[in-house]
Amino acid sequence: MPRAVHILALGVFAMVTSEFVVAGLMPQMADGLNATIPQIGYLITAFGIAMAVGGPFLASVLTKLPPRTALSALFAVFTVGNVLAATATTYAVMLVARIVTGTVSAAFFGVALSLSVQLVREEVRARAIAATMNGLMLGTLLGLPLSTLIGGHFGWRAAFWAITALALLAALGTFVGVPNLAPTQDGGGVRGELAVFRGRRLWLALSTSALIIGATFAAFSYFNPILTEVTGFASGTVPLLLIAYGAATVVGNNIVGRLADRYALRVQLVGLALNTVFLAGFALLVEFKVAAVACLLGIGLVGISMNPAMVTRVQRAGNAGPLVNTVHASFITLGVVLGSWAGGLAINHTGLRAPLWLGAGLAVLGVGSLVPELLRARRATPRPGDPHLAEASDPGAAFDAAAEVPTGHERECARPGAEV
Repeated sequence: MPRAVHILALGVFAMVTSEFVVAGLMPQMADGLNATIPQIGYLITAFGIAMAVGGPFLASVLTKLPPRTALSALFAVFTVGNVLAATATTYAVMLVARIVTGTVSAAFFGVALSLSVQLVREEVRARAIAATMNGLMLGTLLGLPLSTLIGGHFGWRAAFWAITALALLAALGTFVGVPNLAPTQDGGGVRGELAVFRGRRLWLALSTSALIIGATFAAFSYFNPILTEVTGFASGTVPLLLIAYGAATVVGNNIVGRLADRYALRVQLVGLALNTVFLAGFALLVEFKVAAVACLLGIGLVGISMNPAMVTRVQRAGNAGPLVNTVHASFITLGVVLGSWAGGLAINHTGLRAPLWLGAGLAVLGVGSLVPELLRARRATPRPGDPHLAEASDPGAAFDAAAEVPTGHERECARPGAEV
């Protein structure tokens, strides 16, 4: 991987750490801003809504800029937002800061993913996506506990100052180490990028991503109470288990990145099937510590680690432009919000096992969302005796290619100015 791809991952790490920082500092922030714990929780929700709604609009504004220039502008606004958060004396100011940083984060994901695939050969695009998304996995693994540790020792404002310093470091690295490429032509400008959303296959791919993430976060959001109150782990053990979970996501992310270039559709199918098994197994065996930990690690391996396959499929169904990637980030955020919210409702009605069963159900729906694409691929896969069969060195690769390469009609509909 080019060094620039890993620099982009550092920027993603800063954005993800900013997203999660509030979760570990709720009591301190509530005292400092004269707010309640639920109100501080709404800051997380506000960040997510800003990502889902504001991110695509901001990305569309930046479409015509060179990617490095766009990233520099985003770092500048993100820094302003974090400084605002670090110096906030009222809840209203903090809310504005979270909306600003949330909007920037979604647009950053879109531009960074678009740039990462420009920096490498086409056959290793998914590996570049995985390398960039390591910033997300490491943000989950290290960003939250480190920001919580800093906030616990030096005050919650220090955590936001630390994120600001990290963002400035990533911005400097981007300016020095990322080439100043021309704007991507995949989308043909804003009009062309909007045109690809007419395609049904893109919406199916986006829906699958939302279900994969929703299934995972329906459970992940409540791992702490499940592990302590049902499985019976001591509260001091849970952070270690969550670190192990985070390590599993890093491993899974890199494995998927190796496979997704050739088998993006099948990786998602297998991942969803395994996640269904792990989530249902966790629900059934939650009282047995060894089985619970095994299922938890399994969810880490095949849950959010599906990101490289998800991004690859979305880009093939649409394009690799910043707007498509940002809308995809919005759908992922939607999955996080809906999964967490529905998991909480389920607990209120049937207890702490409920989010695990809910996650398994969402994973099954995710498998269902793949059916149209699987049927389409089956119709398009060469049959024995077909003279084109010899051109496919691997039938599985041919299967995925048939599923993910747009038809002539779809390409025509995606062309800027094309009539439908």
